[in-house]
Amino acid sequence: MYCEKCSLLSEGDRCPACGSRKVRPPKDDDYCFLTEKDAMWSGMLEDIFRQEGIPCMTRPVLGAGFAMKVGPLSEKSRFYIPFSHLQKARELAEALMDAPVQQAASEDDTET
Repeated sequence: MYCEKCSLLSEGDRCPACGSRKVRPPKDDDYCFLTEKDAMWSGMLEDIFRQEGIPCMTRPVLGAGFAMKVGPLSEKSRFYIPFSHLQKARELAEALMDAPVQQAASEDDTET
């Protein structure tokens, strides 16, 4: 099931981040949360997705003002991939990181 508010997929009838019951089956063009990576990994992951023709949307976690204050290397990006490309993107991210990608953002990590 897909939560439009959080862009998260879940197995149940409730969003794991916001608790909403307004979930529905995902559509192929729904951008779904894939993972969150720091600046160094974000650039590499974005480049791999571009090379593989996988559409990708990123959102900064800290925001530009805070990142400028603490330094750009402290910034993290959240990756959102269309549902139709999600499995391939997950496989590529896991191969790059040599570890399973984060499946869902915690409630504190999800923007409203």
